[in-house]
Amino acid sequence: MTDTEEGEGGPNSQGDGNPKESSPFINSSSASDVEKSQQYDGKNMALFEEEMDNSPMVSSILSSLANYSNLPQGSKEHEEAENEEGAAPSKKKPAVKAPSLGTLMGVYLPCIQNIFGVILFLRMTWMVGIGGVFGSFIIVFMCCSTTMLTAISMSAIATNGVVPAGGSYYMISRSLGPEFGGAVGICFYLGTTFAGAMYILGAIELLLIYILPQAAMLNNMRVYGTIVLSFMATVVFVGVKYVNKLALVFLACVILSILAVYAGVIKTAFEPPVFPVCILGNRTLISKGFDVCAKVIERDNGTVTTKLWKIFCDSEFLNATCDEYFANNNVSEIQGIPGVSSGILAENLFGYYLEKGDFLEKRGISAMQDPDAPITNSNRYVLADITSFFTLLVGIYFPSVTGIMAGSNRSGDLRDAQKSIPIGTIAAITTTSIICLSDFRFGEGVDGNLVIGTLAWPSPWVIVIGSFFSTCGAGLQSLTGAPRLLQAISRDSVIPFLKVFGHGKANGEPTWALLLTASICEIGIIIASLDAVAPILSMFFLMCYMFVNLACALQTLLRTPNWRPRFKFYHWALSFLGMSLCLSLMFICSWYYAIVAMVIATCIYKYIEFAGAEKEWGDGIRGISLSAARFALMRLEEGPPHTKNWRPQIMVLVSMDSEQNVEQPRLLSLTNQLKAGKGLTIVGTSVVGTFLNNHAEAQKADQVCTLMETEKVKGFSQVVISSNLRDGTSHLIQVGGLGGLKHNTVLVSWPRTWKQAEDNLRFRNFIEVVRETTAASMALLVPKNIAAYPSNGERFTEGHIDVWWIVHDGGMLMLLPFLLRQHKVWRKCKMRIFTVAQMDDNSIQMKKDLITFLYHLRIDAEVEVVEMHDSDISAYTYEKTLVMEQRSQILKQMHLTKNEMERESNVRRMHTALRLNEVIMKKSKEAKLVLLNMPGPPKNRMGEENYMEFLEVLTEGLNRVLLVRGGGREVITIYS
Repeated sequence: MTDTEEGEGGPNSQGDGNPKESSPFINSSSASDVEKSQQYDGKNMALFEEEMDNSPMVSSILSSLANYSNLPQGSKEHEEAENEEGAAPSKKKPAVKAPSLGTLMGVYLPCIQNIFGVILFLRMTWMVGIGGVFGSFIIVFMCCSTTMLTAISMSAIATNGVVPAGGSYYMISRSLGPEFGGAVGICFYLGTTFAGAMYILGAIELLLIYILPQAAMLNNMRVYGTIVLSFMATVVFVGVKYVNKLALVFLACVILSILAVYAGVIKTAFEPPVFPVCILGNRTLISKGFDVCAKVIERDNGTVTTKLWKIFCDSEFLNATCDEYFANNNVSEIQGIPGVSSGILAENLFGYYLEKGDFLEKRGISAMQDPDAPITNSNRYVLADITSFFTLLVGIYFPSVTGIMAGSNRSGDLRDAQKSIPIGTIAAITTTSIICLSDFRFGEGVDGNLVIGTLAWPSPWVIVIGSFFSTCGAGLQSLTGAPRLLQAISRDSVIPFLKVFGHGKANGEPTWALLLTASICEIGIIIASLDAVAPILSMFFLMCYMFVNLACALQTLLRTPNWRPRFKFYHWALSFLGMSLCLSLMFICSWYYAIVAMVIATCIYKYIEFAGAEKEWGDGIRGISLSAARFALMRLEEGPPHTKNWRPQIMVLVSMDSEQNVEQPRLLSLTNQLKAGKGLTIVGTSVVGTFLNNHAEAQKADQVCTLMETEKVKGFSQVVISSNLRDGTSHLIQVGGLGGLKHNTVLVSWPRTWKQAEDNLRFRNFIEVVRETTAASMALLVPKNIAAYPSNGERFTEGHIDVWWIVHDGGMLMLLPFLLRQHKVWRKCKMRIFTVAQMDDNSIQMKKDLITFLYHLRIDAEVEVVEMHDSDISAYTYEKTLVMEQRSQILKQMHLTKNEMERESNVRRMHTALRLNEVIMKKSKEAKLVLLNMPGPPKNRMGEENYMEFLEVLTEGLNRVLLVRGGGREVITIYS
């Protein structure tokens, strides 16, 4: 026998005499057990063999957990895709490199580049000249404090676990939930987009005023801005890798410009720069049109008038008629930048705010001026081009300190984001704050020259060219980052109508998002004013920073188990202070822009809440809901609610068919109409079986939630698995709800087939529900003919809701019609109340008392007292009683002789049921709904069938009946 034959016919194949081909199928279970035992043999893990199928060994997954990496979708993939173009198809694609940026290159320098920008170069000295040293210090200190506190909060969030690509949007959305995340994400996107417009406008201003002034033309900001925006968008679309490579060049321009300023400041201490400014009286003159700052000069032993004389006089001769102000005041020349040691700091300590069109006057110089004289030649003076005030300066300056998110936005590129983001961001803010607080001392705002450029050493062109390239680079960075932010929001699917912007080119580049970004950026270009665009983006950035602080404060106060940031230098009070500063600065900058930004964020929030996809991100808002719910439940435990606060908290008992569908869906419609979407609703059902065997069936039954959503019932579903339906229903009644938030009313449908022998158990279960709710002091509502009840979409245009108030039940019969009429189905129905008077009652007085009672209850209803006189028991009554008893005996399957006393009791009850039914049919046959007291069940269980018969006779012939049984306490009051 060969080895093969031995293998096929050896001991392994002789166990049951079956061929080897069939053994894997017959003994597959045992074979897998043997294989599993071999797999874990020698690993000392036999005890956990069953768990290994679903829970892997720690040793096998520890490496992947420790080496978690997150590679961003963005410029790196774009670069690789472009670099691979033209490569051989057979060439294997190189592995994507892991993130490798450190703190310096990944966070610190990008933040420096974004913070130092157009505002620092173009508006810093103007702000100091207008606001004064003291006011400028307050502005810079407030703004820098806001960004520092925000950076502290951001550092805590960023170090609380791995931050994937997405940066600030990811942190906010995962901390505050999709609604806040989407709203703030859109605000941050709009802020970044308008920042791009601001940088482009700054670059155009530098180009047309300081580099190529001869290129100026009508609407030049709009025309050139649109051209530059189109060029930048094309660069971003075609080659993102060039933007990333040029980032270092742009950053070098910023650093060189700052160093050139400090070198020039040191130089001014010894040799102030030549920066002459011509002053007429105390008014600053525009330097164009004249070459000498004087009225006359001495030439060839004679006095000769200058070009300045010709500007203000009607001829060049000394006896010419001149402008009155020109004639009465002297011309002087001062240094625009007098130097550190000149005392300019003390002179410019306080603000000097101007209205639009005011003259720029030199403080400390007197002038002769007739206040009644008309102003002439105003185009020869330096005039204020905008009305300035403190809050305007705040709004214009704040964009200068934004950019602190540049590091967190690159979180996917960082080697260790948890370490780099806090250190790099806080270091960058500290550096820039020191520079800003020292820079504002130098220079006074003067139109016509770039003052900070005059300070620079060795040449003003260092600043001019450096700031131009810096603003261009910042604009490109905004046009690169904003579309990716919008793409991240779109791919989260929290805002449905933005899904189209989640798509892009094959390599993931956000083409559609870039198109939208360029369109929004064009709006800022059309505004054509750097000073008008700056407050707009300030609003959006401040709102973003505010919610970063809020996220940190909430996570800290809620003390969620997952809140374990590595950055320890944070506190909820600092976060709240930062949030307060952000909110204050929003209204300080521009109260109307602040309101518009909040309205935009609120609309987005409500839209996401209404139509957005539901996301469970373990956010802090869910934590607030849990804390608030716990607090409210603990408060509810303090005692039963006051009568004024009582409302029906309904437990709806539904039965399921064989397909686990609700048999009486109109029960949920009635629940919605009773609750009008308010209060507690629990929809409960029972499944027969055991928890281990019928758990899947119970989960299927829990799909009643879908029907609840369809019927707009706000509440919870609860499924109980029990050995029988009776016990399951009893468990639901006993344990439904939580703490003080428990149901006080049970809604169960009338068992319409109770007379059939096979449904004997069902009606007995129904009677047990009646007994248990009575024992638990709960109200009971039993709608009969539930299929005839209206759906939520139906409307009654007329009709009555009739209440038959026979016994006092705590006011349930009065309260229920009032609640129903709050719903649009029953709103146009009128309420009628009937009560029954006996022979000894004064029906007239009863009606007066009932009208007064309803008046105090503030319920509008018609009132009628029905008199039921004693009458002989009819032969029909005896016949109905006999038929009822015969049916009862059949149901019980026994033939016992009734004693005369029991028979007499049944006859009296049947007589009452018939007489009441006769009166109700006479008055309420056409009513849309009839509510009446439900009699209590018999204490003797032998008479349960008779009880059902009495209720059947009582409601016979009525279309819609709601039997009501009170819970034994007052539910309505006349007091306020």
